[in-house]
Amino acid sequence: MTVRDALNTALDEEMSADPKVFLMGEEVGEYQGAYKITKGLLDKYGPERVLDTPITEAGFTGIGVGAAYHGLKPVIEFMTFNFSMQAIDHIINSAAKSNYMSAGQMSVPIVFRGPNGAASGVGAQHSHCYAVWYASCPGLKVLAPYSSEDARGLLKAAIRDPDPVVFLENELLYGETFPVSAEVLDSSFCLPIGKAKIEKEGKDVTITAFSKMVGYALKAAEILAKDGISAEVINLRSIRPLDRNTINASVRKTNRLVTVEEGFPQHGVGAEICASVVEESFGYLDAPVERIAGADVPMPYAANLERLAVPQVEDISRNHLISGISEMYMWDPCYYWGGTAH
Repeated sequence: MTVRDALNTALDEEMSADPKVFLMGEEVGEYQGAYKITKGLLDKYGPERVLDTPITEAGFTGIGVGAAYHGLKPVIEFMTFNFSMQAIDHIINSAAKSNYMSAGQMSVPIVFRGPNGAASGVGAQHSHCYAVWYASCPGLKVLAPYSSEDARGLLKAAIRDPDPVVFLENELLYGETFPVSAEVLDSSFCLPIGKAKIEKEGKDVTITAFSKMVGYALKAAEILAKDGISAEVINLRSIRPLDRNTINASVRKTNRLVTVEEGFPQHGVGAEICASVVEESFGYLDAPVERIAGADVPMPYAANLERLAVPQVEDISRNHLISGISEMYMWDPCYYWGGTAH
């Protein structure tokens, strides 16, 4: 099943199960979605539940939040999350804070979804990763699927959740095909929000990633295995809440951590993961934590520069921390601390 079909079937099934669910966004109806995620839904559910809007993100996002205030369950599509900047006041001030400011009397069951991060040749204004922007805001839940299983299970969870959810897809993953089980195809299937998935178990180093970078991390792990290095790959799935327990448990087993993301390095998701590990598992580290992230520049348009601005598989497999594992410890805590490591 492709990620595109996983998202489409999840929307279809949730709209069929709950008449309060409706879709709104630019070209979601007649055009069947800029990326065909909403294909067939206008014909099946009609224009009252699949609403094409003008090019006014602030307008239709505000309408969606207002509908959620009154008990409906809007799914708002942004053609790219870069355009959510036009609507960020409604996402943060209207949606994220209302439950707290109303002392729990007002829930805002709304999903903001669309492609996030780098695509291919679309320039700086269409390539920004907003995971850490939204993950820094209390009141929001932020999800980032990788596989078809992730896409189906997490989107269903997002629609059913009583709180606002930012659902960050990846344009380059829409056409990717992943195997899915009968359980995943069941209409009742749903994944828990806030729980990471260990995609590959290992014992020498923990690699965390989300969205498209999970695939890169898995490919890097295959390369490392040929050199005798066993990497554990964690698919974060949920950026907020972050599954700190799974991450720290893995680091306490492998004693090393490499974080991977395509967003900017400063104040990134990897930085938050590093802080969590230093706070909770510092004594288990046998080497400094390493962060692999996008270049600290707006995304270039030129293809050769664009590739250099986004982490590649070789950036992970050739990382000097990982390369040093085969040569035993690069950094001996006993030397620095004058005692035992643990």
